[in-house]
Amino acid sequence: MTLANGKKILMIPGPTTVPDEVLQAMHRPAIDIRTGELVEMTDRSLADLKSVFDTTGDTFIYAANGHGAWEAALSNTLSRGDTVLVLDSGAFARGWGEMAEMLGLNVEILQGDWRNAVDANALETRLKQDAGQAIKAILTVQIDTASGVINDIPALRAAINAAGHPALFMVDTIASLACVPFRMDPWGVDLALSGSQKGLMTPPGLSFIAAGARAMAAHRTANLRTHYWDWTFRQGEAHYKKYCGTPPVQMIFAFRKALDMLLEEGLTGAHRRHRLLAEAVRACVGVWAKAGALEFNILDPDARANSVTVVLTPGRDPALLRRFCLDTCGLTIGETIGEITGTGFRIGHMGHVNAPAVLGALGVIEMGLSALSIPHGAGGLQAATDHLANALRANAAETDNAQVAAAQ
Repeated sequence: MTLANGKKILMIPGPTTVPDEVLQAMHRPAIDIRTGELVEMTDRSLADLKSVFDTTGDTFIYAANGHGAWEAALSNTLSRGDTVLVLDSGAFARGWGEMAEMLGLNVEILQGDWRNAVDANALETRLKQDAGQAIKAILTVQIDTASGVINDIPALRAAINAAGHPALFMVDTIASLACVPFRMDPWGVDLALSGSQKGLMTPPGLSFIAAGARAMAAHRTANLRTHYWDWTFRQGEAHYKKYCGTPPVQMIFAFRKALDMLLEEGLTGAHRRHRLLAEAVRACVGVWAKAGALEFNILDPDARANSVTVVLTPGRDPALLRRFCLDTCGLTIGETIGEITGTGFRIGHMGHVNAPAVLGALGVIEMGLSALSIPHGAGGLQAATDHLANALRANAAETDNAQVAAAQ
């Protein structure tokens, strides 16, 4: 028996659901790539990216996925033989480090684990040991979708400052930009990068870099630069140079529409939406976990990300539950990857996501737990709906009070 006939629901941590308006924006004929609308659209998108990253630095758009942005960040700022320090808290900072190694950089890993955020004190200690300042760049992710952790970027910057270390601070925001607050300049980040397919609600295929003054200064002496990724070439006057060739026209149409939708909601609104929906997921999972068959991967509640929740199923094969969700109900949830492969599942709640999508997904998972006789605390879905209802009620009360105060 199936309940899956109808629109399929995707709740993985990327790529995420693309809004219909964004898909429709792509269905346009090709246009002149050297003058007119496309030039204006590129200029406006580069300017709006500064607002999204919260920086006055330079922004760049690449026809590439996030791994391309990793390479662009490294090749534009570093030289062969330089040392980079990778802050371990899951799969993706390590992946960035593996790319650095292939580029001829020396890679050191500040050991962490998959259940906790990066330890700022450990970072400070390691940097103080680097008396010769051999470390030229520090690589971290704000949110790692493999582990479900959010790292405290201001705390890591404070650790770098406390150590008095000049290394460039580079942050991957692929799973966090537009989902949670990120303030590149106020937080002292030298370079940030992101991708189109998560919080930015665009199909995979575009990536973005914001480079601050220190990153741009390092660019002038970097010897890993290559023509395609090179910032200097991309800042040439001719429009095609901004893409090092023919622009990805339809993707730019899509991204521009997604940016318009995001800015219409407002970054603060998008951050609040993600926070409330994530809290609802965590309220639900917290109830399920009371029976002992499920648990959060991230141990510290304050370090659990607002864009993805990673749930472990100790001693049980999570594939059965994921298969039930997909085959019986038409819901796709993520598998765990990396060193926790096969030990749980991931619920993505980022980008173009709302209460019906999240509550529907939680309802299906809860039904699957019951149908498969997997022990779980009863009332998880109710806890999620109660959390959202209470938040909305509190917000309404605050609005009423503010209106009364304004009237007086």
